[in-house]
Amino acid sequence: MATLNMDGSYALTEENINTYVFESMGNYALGYTDENNTFCVQYVGRSDTNLNGRLKDYLDGGFKRFKFSHAKSIKEAYSKECKNYHDFNPDFNEIHPRKPDGLDFLQCPVCGQ
Repeated sequence: MATLNMDGSYALTEENINTYVFESMGNYALGYTDENNTFCVQYVGRSDTNLNGRLKDYLDGGFKRFKFSHAKSIKEAYSKECKNYHDFNPDFNEIHPRKPDGLDFLQCPVCGQ
């Protein structure tokens, strides 16, 4: 069974973002919880610089909840975003995750793109 390997889920509010998320690189998933309290993934992404700030970009975007994880490197964050993208095929992810700026040599660990 696929897993995000992230902390949460939390209501997508500025207070929760500031309480739980550092200004560092990392990954996130946006979604909602169903009637069984299961987190349903609608979008996955990453920030190569400021996860706290990136999540705040979605405060008015209609998403209800978020999960997140901090990353030790940009490569780690990209690899995790790709894995989550392929595992969950979220409705709001229209294209494959983009490679980090300046790291065009990286390949998706799932499809090799």
